[in-house]
Amino acid sequence: MPRPKTQTDEEVLKAAHRLIHAEGPQALSFARLARYCGLAPATLVQRFKSKPGLMQATLLFAWDKLDARTAELAAALPRTPEGAIHLLVGLSGSYGGIEAYADGLLILREDLRDPALRARGTAWRRALAKALNECFAAIPDMPKDVGLLMASQWQGSLLWWGFDPKDDVERFVETGLRRFVAAMTR
Repeated sequence: MPRPKTQTDEEVLKAAHRLIHAEGPQALSFARLARYCGLAPATLVQRFKSKPGLMQATLLFAWDKLDARTAELAAALPRTPEGAIHLLVGLSGSYGGIEAYADGLLILREDLRDPALRARGTAWRRALAKALNECFAAIPDMPKDVGLLMASQWQGSLLWWGFDPKDDVERFVETGLRRFVAAMTR
């Protein structure tokens, strides 16, 4: 009879996610994660089989969280350009300061290297663009892909903020998105 799990996979993946955000993706190993979550390295190997399998499971877990947060924000906001701004500003708050944002870019590199993780990014892009498109649906003559254009503006704002992070990230992003909406709705 198998022994009961003392920690769920979700708890272990939360610890792995904290580890890669705290120390970078290169720090993720069974030994290091064992210290973070209190399980034996052999137990982690049994669950996740390999270091690439552990990395993929951790990042798929992170995509699940991002998908849920995006859906939660999209469901709660009005289907207006103002709602679109609030959706993206709400997603921006998870980046924290410049160090956390820079570390997140290292994690993004891992997403880009793995086909399954790239597919999750593609699916999220579609869902986000659809939610943003719905916020502009009542405005005549909007480009069909206004949601993707706005999401691209948002990602660009985050990147430019990263080079000069003097302002609060949410305020910086909101300012850029308001300019975008003003230009699109003229």
